[in-house]
Amino acid sequence: MSENKIVPITLLTGYLGAGKTTLINHVLNNQEGYKVAVIVNDIGEVNIDSELIAKGGIVQEEDASLVPLQNGCICCTLKVDLMQQIVDIIKTRKFDYILIEASGVCEPLPIAQTITVLSEQTEAYGLPKICRLDNVVTVVDSLRLRDEFGCGDSLVKENIEDEDIENLLIQQIEFCTKIVLNKVDELSEEELNKVKAIIRKLQPKAEIIETNYGKIETSKILNTNAFDFEEASMSAGWIEELNRDDNEEEEGETEEYGIGTFVYFRRAPFHKESFDKFAVNFPSSIIRCKGVFWFADEPETSYVFEQSGKQVQAYEGGQWVASFPEEEQKMIIAQNPIIKQDWDKKYGDRLIKLVFIGQNMDKEKIVAELDKCLEN
Repeated sequence: MSENKIVPITLLTGYLGAGKTTLINHVLNNQEGYKVAVIVNDIGEVNIDSELIAKGGIVQEEDASLVPLQNGCICCTLKVDLMQQIVDIIKTRKFDYILIEASGVCEPLPIAQTITVLSEQTEAYGLPKICRLDNVVTVVDSLRLRDEFGCGDSLVKENIEDEDIENLLIQQIEFCTKIVLNKVDELSEEELNKVKAIIRKLQPKAEIIETNYGKIETSKILNTNAFDFEEASMSAGWIEELNRDDNEEEEGETEEYGIGTFVYFRRAPFHKESFDKFAVNFPSSIIRCKGVFWFADEPETSYVFEQSGKQVQAYEGGQWVASFPEEEQKMIIAQNPIIKQDWDKKYGDRLIKLVFIGQNMDKEKIVAELDKCLEN
């Protein structure tokens, strides 16, 4: 390895049991000229995944190509540890590729941020760039997705609550560049098409690779040059819908298997108690909802609304430009002319814009219920 070689990194995510370790074993057995180091993150006291990989005879202990990160989760407590492990691996000059298997209960975005920061930090300090995030791969268990969004079977609880499982599945699908759809032979053609339709609504841009037992071409996930942080951050289906040019209520693409999207747009604010009641009894047909809104009794504050599966939350998103003094408004609009395009004579930039992605949604009923929440 040359001294200034930039080592590509593939981040592998996916919920527990999706087939990440099987995929890693397949890649390590078919490295196609790469010398791959594997970083495995497990939140348990015993690193089960690293044992499985090692017992498979693929990783020899003396090679030190398997680096376990234990007793924590990359996405919250081990960011510095992860950076250090990457640097240490690259320093050995034994490997020209790093594959990171994230814990099944990790969201991919914070890990990608950590690797990107490391990649950019060296350059910022005038040092050679040592790594780059090449690809974020989400392994999806097609059976679980079928049962969760198709047959309505309840998920088996594994260390975390069901609503968190749904949330993780959605987060992992939304932020990636490739989706490895595993166990496809166990679904009928119609079930498989339905699962892919759900994925496409949540993530319209990532390549979907269908497989069984994690058997895919190594070139599909190694050294792909597929990852761009800004593109990945903006690739979720709800963002595409939210960024439509006009502000009318929009139907999404023709519904496939009852899976569709629409945008709810209003200028008037919500009444807080009414909207709270709606959020508590969120329709089960809605898989994903995200957007911005405001309350009548807080005209200065914008709120961000976010729902994945059974998880529903809202948080402050900053101050509406229309709530600033006139002179400040003019300065802000001069710097950001796009604000003026959506400016309303009565409400300024205040608005409600919510994107809904769901299955067999009763759009008219949802819109009617939301309209009841508006302040008269």
